Amino acid sequence: MRSQCNLVSAACLSESAERPFPLRRVAVCDTGNPGNHRNPEKTMLAAKTLALFILTALAEIIGCYLPYLWLKKGATAWLLAPAALSLALFAWLLTLHPNAAGRVYAAYGGVYITVALAWLWAVDGIRPSAWDVAGVLVSLAGMGIIMFAPRG
Repeated sequence: MRSQCNLVSAACLSESAERPFPLRRVAVCDTGNPGNHRNPEKTMLAAKTLALFILTALAEIIGCYLPYLWLKKGATAWLLAPAALSLALFAWLLTLHPNAAGRVYAAYGGVYITVALAWLWAVDGIRPSAWDVAGVLVSLAGMGIIMFAPRG
């Protein structure tokens, strides 16, 4: 009739069917609070992924911004050395993601857009418009779908 959660064996058994529910229900029962569906491991993975994407975006932006300063603003050509190092760091950071490379590149685009507009505001002093913010929200939603959708 109703389910019972056995925290010792971490299995939810139906009294009427006498068989375990799917794993999703087991995770809910393990929390001790049937209304709590949060998975701390997934939350930590999402936070680590987001932090890695932000670092990756900063490495790419810096690697492109330094040559821009040299080409357009008359800065020293010595900026090309740290720019090359920053772009090498960018490429290496992309390899640290556990998902397929194409999926990582696609999802990374959403975070890149966000960091690029933050850079626009913080470094160039240009405040993003409401349309910029809307675009960021859409791109982050796409990134979330690509990176965290269930895979079969």
